[in-house]
Amino acid sequence: TYAGMSFELTPEQTEFQAMARKFAAEEIIPIAAHHDKTGEFPHEVLGKMRELGLTNGHVPEKFGGMGLDLVSCGVVAEELAYGCTGIQTAAEALGLATAPLLVGANDAQKQEYLGRLVNDGVMAAYCVTEPGAGSDVAGAKTKAVKKGDEWILNGNKMWITNAGVANWYFVLARTGEPGQSAGSAFTGFIVERDWEGVSVGRKEWNMGQRASDTRAVSFEDVRVPDANRLGKGGDGFKIAMGAFDITRPLIGAGATGLARRCLDEATRYAKERVTMGQPIVQHQAVQFMLADMAIGVETSRLAWQRAAWEMDQGRRNTCLLYTSPSPRDMRRSRMPSS
Repeated sequence: TYAGMSFELTPEQTEFQAMARKFAAEEIIPIAAHHDKTGEFPHEVLGKMRELGLTNGHVPEKFGGMGLDLVSCGVVAEELAYGCTGIQTAAEALGLATAPLLVGANDAQKQEYLGRLVNDGVMAAYCVTEPGAGSDVAGAKTKAVKKGDEWILNGNKMWITNAGVANWYFVLARTGEPGQSAGSAFTGFIVERDWEGVSVGRKEWNMGQRASDTRAVSFEDVRVPDANRLGKGGDGFKIAMGAFDITRPLIGAGATGLARRCLDEATRYAKERVTMGQPIVQHQAVQFMLADMAIGVETSRLAWQRAAWEMDQGRRNTCLLYTSPSPRDMRRSRMPSS
């Protein structure tokens, strides 16, 4: 019999989905508006998530985590994002920060820094984006120069999620010569927040997802032990790109959760809003909009699940990462205002 394809979650994944969905309904949705209005970081709810195993699921069992596969992590991310993408982003940024360690760290580094997340409940952040280099990672200008058993780090990072609450950062810095190809010009480092020369900027007031802490981080003559270098010198760009292969499916899962929430809220409104003597959900034009939204949700879920599954099979997924529906796409399908 052919058993090579299945669209069913495993019993364990179904349990995680139910737990995350219940948590989002009972713990996240009731407080989401408060955090979005105030920008207050959701320490308390993140602590509850950690206790339930809804964060750090990707950390290998060897280092105190649950060692979940990427599809399972995506199932959880979608449910949490349904409740609030700001809170989910704060949680998922841990995965982004730790992915480079999963790709390029040695066991001692993993034991120390992944152990802090699992055992001490600290936060971490991924420092790659700069004022002049966002998606163009190869354009980063932050520089590290080797001096003896240390590296002297100088530069500025921008739009760093969890920057203000992080205990440590993954930092990508240029270590190669001018004109050297990106594939060998960068090195990744683990930099601790309280080291001399590390400074964190003001909290940015984002258009949305304000529960997520977004700030600039500056490094001025920061002395980084060579023991905190990830992989070999020049491996940083490859490590950073490998981290994206792990984390981008989870971004898609979060976007799918948000899109699903948009669909549910739009459907609820369409059933409540009455025009010409009937709920607008009875109008064919509105039904078309809801149908388009439902198609977007379902196809997006298939896309992130396929990308996550490819990684779980040990294969790169970069060419498979199709775009999930953005909030702008969902706004285009929004219900008419009252």
